[in-house]
Amino acid sequence: MKPEELKPHLLIIDDDVNTLASLARAFRMSGYEATVADSAARALDLIKADSFDVILSDVVMPGKDGLSLLADLKQLGVATPVIMISGQASVEMAVKATRLGAVDFLEKPLSTDKLLITVQNALRLRTLEEENRQLRQRVGRHEIVWASEAMGRLMAQVDKVAASNTRVCIQGETGTGKELIARALHERSPRRSGPFITLNCAAVPAELIESELFGHEKGSFTGAVGRHTGKFEQAHRGTLFLDEIGDMPLAMQAKLLRVLEEGEIERVGGDRKIRIDVRTVVATHRNLQELVRRGGFREDLYHRIYVFPIVIPPLRERVDDIPVLAEYFSKQVSAQNGWKLKAFTPEAVAELRRYSWPGNVRELRNVVERLLLLADSEVDRAAVQLALPRGPSVSSATSSQGPLADRVRAYEKEVIVSELRRQNFQMTETARALDLERSHLYKKCQQLGIDIESLKQEWAAQGSRNYEF
Repeated sequence: MKPEELKPHLLIIDDDVNTLASLARAFRMSGYEATVADSAARALDLIKADSFDVILSDVVMPGKDGLSLLADLKQLGVATPVIMISGQASVEMAVKATRLGAVDFLEKPLSTDKLLITVQNALRLRTLEEENRQLRQRVGRHEIVWASEAMGRLMAQVDKVAASNTRVCIQGETGTGKELIARALHERSPRRSGPFITLNCAAVPAELIESELFGHEKGSFTGAVGRHTGKFEQAHRGTLFLDEIGDMPLAMQAKLLRVLEEGEIERVGGDRKIRIDVRTVVATHRNLQELVRRGGFREDLYHRIYVFPIVIPPLRERVDDIPVLAEYFSKQVSAQNGWKLKAFTPEAVAELRRYSWPGNVRELRNVVERLLLLADSEVDRAAVQLALPRGPSVSSATSSQGPLADRVRAYEKEVIVSELRRQNFQMTETARALDLERSHLYKKCQQLGIDIESLKQEWAAQGSRNYEF
């Protein structure tokens, strides 16, 4: 069976069954997907359960009329363009419909050509509104700030690969800014006017990830009360960013591979293939080659996604970025909160440069916000020392003396304690960051004498002391 292209989905509302049948047939012949409803109540149920690109509604209907339906849609926050149709049109009715949010008002009898043009205009309007919404979200929020040579080389790679459809695999530690790089790839590509859709593979339960990626049909499983559009469909003619691809379940990896090879998806519970045009960018903090070797990641999928690797260096390896990032975050946080801008002394900046930043750029932003919140005037060295996490650095174990086994034990303990603090003592996240099984992490803590509850209490008390500026 030849796969279908993604079609605009229309909802047609009219109490006359002949009108519904003729309009649905005309739109389907013109390349649209059409769903019909014979009452406003039925239409509301459909709108709550499914998504539509354009809604066409009669005004005069038994029970709830079209204008009341418009008011309900406005209250629900439905942004879908609505075209009103009436055989009893008046200027007053048209004005009221426009005030309630209708994008156009047509009189019966309908001209099919005029109706098709009106729907096309409504679709273009929706596209423009979505582009404007994305632009507003991007302004000032996704800027990449850098001064180091390492980031200069990386951004040159981004510029080089952005213009193509080449699949990119972004690698880097947690908090280095992998999604920012993915957005930069999208915004510098020919797909910049299309959607940028993200999915964190580690954050979605294994039993739901297929539905999240490919969507599902109504009734396909318990709780599927309506059709759900998946991330691939949402990203049509744009970019899909799959973060933490290394955490995707093996069974799902096989299905993703097939989609990447064929360029087609099938919704869960669906019986037809849908062709999609999506550039896929993936990211991970894990070693994919090692995962492949251990059987935790499919080798054939690895070769599909690992076409152009971009490796983001951790912040500790690009300390020249710290001053400009601190200044950028300072201005951003101050503007967001209406605070007076506070300067960082040279000694404070030097102290920031000396820290190892296990949480990378994300941690730096949090520390800057903490400093601005608590400092009285300028941010000095003492303030930075108080704001930064305390405790032994990982390097202390390597500089200690004694038998090798004792040094290794000390090093392991410090690494685990540091990661526990960085992950806010979330064992699952800590195990994932260290590439360990959760049960293995618990055993390691027992072997090394790490008392997690005591560490939590000590960390909480230390944090409260840090705030006493």
